[in-house]
This record gives sequence, C-alpha cells and structure tokens, in this order.
Amino acid sequence: MTMNFVAAMRAATQLTRAQKLMEATRVIQNTLLLGGEQLPSEPEWAVTRRDTERRIIDLTPEVMEPEITAPRRGQQRTAAGSLGESIATLRQAKLPSFSLDALAGVRARKPGEIPNGAQFLSRSFACAAGSRSYKLYVPHRHHAGKRALLVMLHGGTQDANDFAAGTRMNALAEEHGLLVAYPSQCKNANPSLCWNWFHPEHQIRGAGEPSIIAGITSEIVAEYDVDPQRVFVAGLSAGGAMAAVMGATYPEIYAAIGVHSGLPYKSATDVASAFAAMRGDPGLRGQRKPRRAAADDPRMRTIVFHGDADRIVHPSNAAKIIEAQAQLGNRVEHAKARSSASRAYTRSVTRDKTGSALVEQWLIHGSGHAWSGGSPDGTYTDPHGPDASREILRFFLEEART
Repeated sequence: MTMNFVAAMRAATQLTRAQKLMEATRVIQNTLLLGGEQLPSEPEWAVTRRDTERRIIDLTPEVMEPEITAPRRGQQRTAAGSLGESIATLRQAKLPSFSLDALAGVRARKPGEIPNGAQFLSRSFACAAGSRSYKLYVPHRHHAGKRALLVMLHGGTQDANDFAAGTRMNALAEEHGLLVAYPSQCKNANPSLCWNWFHPEHQIRGAGEPSIIAGITSEIVAEYDVDPQRVFVAGLSAGGAMAAVMGATYPEIYAAIGVHSGLPYKSATDVASAFAAMRGDPGLRGQRKPRRAAADDPRMRTIVFHGDADRIVHPSNAAKIIEAQAQLGNRVEHAKARSSASRAYTRSVTRDKTGSALVEQWLIHGSGHAWSGGSPDGTYTDPHGPDASREILRFFLEEART
C-alpha cells in the first residue's frame, strides 16, 4: 500500500493543522527528497515494533523549499497549495534546526595504543531481544580484590572504538584496574547508530535494548568475577539517555549512572516527542515528565555533565535527570564557577542524610554537545573542558553502594 505526492501533501496539511509540526516536516522532507515518487503508507516517525530501520533521531528537521523537486504533471494544482500552506505554517512555528553539523565534526579515528598485557576484545552477545557486538577492555593492571566494571554507551553516529578513543576511558581503566565494556548499536536497529531510548519498547525491563545491555553486563560480571557492588553505566547523548534507562530498569545491577549531554528516563515516546525533549520544549503530546521519586525507591547515585551551549540536547535536560534522585537528598552544595583549562564550570552536589554524594551535576560553560575534556582522536569531544571521564570515575569509585 503506497501514498503518492498528493496524498503526502494532504497528510502534511492535516498534521500541520493539528499542530503536529515535526511530523509534517518529516512528511514534506521525504516527499521532496523522493521527487514525488511513491512513499511508504506509514511515515518515518510512526512507531512500530518491526520497522526498526526507520527509527532515526539524528536527522536535521529543516523545511525544504518546494522548488527543489517539482510535482508530477497533473498534481501541481492540487498539491502546491497544501505544500505552501504547510511550509508557511512550519516557518511561523520557528522550529530550530538540530544538525550534527553543529558538533565538532566527524574526524578520522586513531586506534588507541594497548599496553603490553592488556586486551581490547571484540565480542558479541545474543538473547531473546536481539544481539549486539561490544568491545571489552581488560587492563594489564589488576588491583587486589574483585574488579569494577564500567559499561560505556556511545552517542549517535559513533561506535565502540570511536567512543573509547574520545573518552580516553581505557587509559583510566589501567590506572584503576577496572574493566570497560563498549556495547555497539547496529544500523539495523537504528541507521544513525543511536540507542532507541525514545521508544517505549526500549524503556522497559526484560525487553528491547535494555535487556541486551543488561545481558552484556551480567555476562562480563560472571565471566570476570566482577564485584557486583561496583558495576556502573555511563553514556553520551543517546547513550547518556540509555544510561538513564538502564539505571531505572535495572537498579539492582548498576551502582551508579553517568549521563553526559543526555536526557531523562521516559522523556519521550516517539521520534517527534524525542525532538521536543531535545529542544527542551514542554507539553508536546507523547512527551513525558520524569517520574517523581518515592521514599522507598532504590537510591541510584547519578552524575551529570552538560554544556550550557549545547544546541543538540537542551541543557535543561540535565536538571530533569537529577530531579528525581535529588528529591531523596537533603543537602545541596553549590560550587561557584571555576576554571578548568579554557572552560569554566559550575558543580553542584546533593547529599543524602549520611552525607554521601547522591547526585552531582557539572554545567560546563560555553561547551556544546561534546564529551568534556575528551580527546580529539574521537568524535564529538571538547578537549578544553574539565575531564568528564576522570570525574565520572571518581564519583563512581569514591564509595561502594549501600
């Protein structure tokens, strides 16, 4: 079953009149890009369980000019009016452009040096929910006792090697003697290599990508005799959002989570609400408010990094991430802006009744959508900021989970 140019423009007009502007933009984009050829009856933003190939979040929702592609003969009179009306309305809405071009840019990755005796293994894991490959760094240094494990979730368009190079986490693993796992998203699940944090089927326990990541974690814990009280998960952007999902759905596995330039758990239910959440727009249909914490909720220690000049994921998401856990604390310490390299930052710490740090937030002034203090050998890094990798590990390891 297909939809031609006229039907596509009619659908875009209906969506525009219903104030579903992001959906209308996507329909217009697809129609113009395909030159009025037949389109799938279900647009890319529709949520289905099987159509994983269309779950793209790192697109640029720009309004395209109608003259780029002319409608077919016989369609111009009926389609042009709808197209013009939709574009005019979308322009009035002043939808911002979210483009990966605003980031540091994609640079060639340099292979990291592996010290003698260390290993950077290529592995895979499969379960009922699917399979994913992952890299596992096993350091040469092994401190006394059981090892700690950190699971690192990359951002869109990245992979395990890129993320390892950009965060320099393997070098820190050597310092602390811990294991680091880097699960990789696959293109069949998301063409932009984003974790599908914004779909309901990937926001629940025992299904979807959370069950795969939890399975990878449990496999490593069992095989390498990892200390179950020192298992952590962190990520960037879509990976940061998925780290928040993992903390919410598997709190018995992870002792703490780190979210860099990410979004809170259940802040979206589809692509349209995901873009709204990324913009920091409240109230879009399908967008959820983060659930308030209850007194008997498990304590999930959380550290958040975000640049206040982030044009991809609005920095207001950082406050939303820590809001639920911060409610369980009773003392907040606000540090004045300090300088680290060429970036100033503000650090806030929320402590529980015992004085332990429950939530820590770093707001990096002038930084965009990039890993703070990261290496230029990886993509989407800001070498000028404070060292997020070192601070995240410090927060994770400074006390055991109680």
